[in-house]
Parts: sequence; structure tokens; C-alpha cells
Amino acid sequence: MKDKLIFIGVIGGGEVPSQVAEQAEETGREIARRGAVLVCGGLGGVMEAACKGASDEGGLTIGILPGDNRLAANPYVKIPIVTGIGHARNVAVVKSSQAIIAIDGSYGTLSEIGHALQSGIPVIGLNTWSLSIDRRIDDGIIPADSPKDAVDKAIELINNQQ
Repeated sequence: MKDKLIFIGVIGGGEVPSQVAEQAEETGREIARRGAVLVCGGLGGVMEAACKGASDEGGLTIGILPGDNRLAANPYVKIPIVTGIGHARNVAVVKSSQAIIAIDGSYGTLSEIGHALQSGIPVIGLNTWSLSIDRRIDDGIIPADSPKDAVDKAIELINNQQ
């Protein structure tokens, strides 16, 4: 099944420091180098940086937007999808992806992580949330050491599911 497209979601904060943006941009580059499609929320921060990296490598980027205006997408989104459903679009980002790479992030990112884990979609974390319940660590988020490591893990998990 090597001829099928692979869809990797990249999630994270809408406003991030430059170090986080650099990680997201390199993650986008790695996704494009592997011929995978990058799916994100289509706005700024991690989403824009990841799309920029993927675009720089000639990759395909999809932005699932919260509002009704496709022009609100960051300039590196090749396919903007308007939803008009606000934060509920987080579910569409997750469900459109075969694996999720979470970079940094706030509560919106955490909600996407929850939707992914509940749906059985693997989540790879790069300097993002960790989970615990009743002081017991939940290992649902697979840690990555670098953007390359995150994409390697995402692709391996996707290939193992097919």
C-alpha cells in the first residue's frame, strides 16, 4: 500500500516562541520529505511554521479552519477547508489524520490530543503535554526527541496500522 497518501496532523499553539516555531518548521519539512500530507488547523504559530516547512520542501498542506473565510488561512496552506464551527474543528483535524504530532501547545492542543487518543489515533509529542491520572503516568503520548524522530515514529505507527 505504498501508493496511498499518508496524512500526518501537526497541532500546537497559535502563538509560539521562535524555538518552538523552528521545531514545527523542521517537522513540516520532514513530513514533506517523506511524501506525506500535513494536516493542521490552518492558522498561525505551530500550524504556520509547520506549513512553511512543508511548503519549502514542496509538500501538500491542508488547513482545517475554524471560521468561514478561506483567506484566514496562513499563507502556506495549499488546501484551506472552512468549517464555520470554531474550536469544534479540532475534531476534524484529528479525524483527518492518521497520526498526530503535538508540538508545545495550550488547551486547544490538549483537546486535540484527547480526541486523538480516544479515537485510537497515535499521538507523538515534541515538548508538549504529558498526561497522568490519579498521579499515575499515562503513556498515551509517545515522546519524541526531535522533529525527525517524531515523523519517523508517526510514519512507523501509520505503516503498522495498515
